[in-house]
Amino acid sequence: MLVLEQENPELYDRVQEQNLNRQYELMTNCIEIGLLQGPRAFDKYLLWSLNHVAVANISAFGGRFREEPIYVGDHKPPHFREVRDWMDRFISTVHENWYIWSPTELAAYGLWRLNWIHPFIEGNGRTARAVCYYLLCVRGGTLLPGRRIVPERIRDNREGYEAALIAADRAWDEGNLDFTVMEDYLAVLLDAQLDDDGLGVQGQ
Repeated sequence: MLVLEQENPELYDRVQEQNLNRQYELMTNCIEIGLLQGPRAFDKYLLWSLNHVAVANISAFGGRFREEPIYVGDHKPPHFREVRDWMDRFISTVHENWYIWSPTELAAYGLWRLNWIHPFIEGNGRTARAVCYYLLCVRGGTLLPGRRIVPERIRDNREGYEAALIAADRAWDEGNLDFTVMEDYLAVLLDAQLDDDGLGVQGQ
């Protein structure tokens, strides 16, 4: 069962928004589990679940890694045959650096790397933002307070988000793992959430 944006854009938008609400509830449950289990709770099944909920009724392939090419503006994600290996590496990097990187470093890496791999057919950005927040909370040891959480603030500040992705992509292309621009960007949003201040921009 699918609703197509071209056939019924109003219903499509409504389903997408309701999916985000359901994803938030699932993400909150996952954070509660992660706070009890630590880094071992971060696995592909968590990622599959968050993606599946985000694209329910708007994509037939939610909750599974893509097996076809995908194109994202000027960025060319890895070949679909390489996705599973890249995702194993991604999860392993998170585990290996769990107690080395700060919460914002871990979240920045997760947000950038998932977007770089683009492992799903649909909902990659929504899944990456949920994962980012999961890592912020679980690595930080608490479900963070604030009326507007970091994923919502990312949607409100797309320009900074996209600039940080481009900066990390460029560093990777040059042979460096450097997501400091993303980390700085997230730190500002996190401070705003904890202070419960808005960005003065409506969600996009």
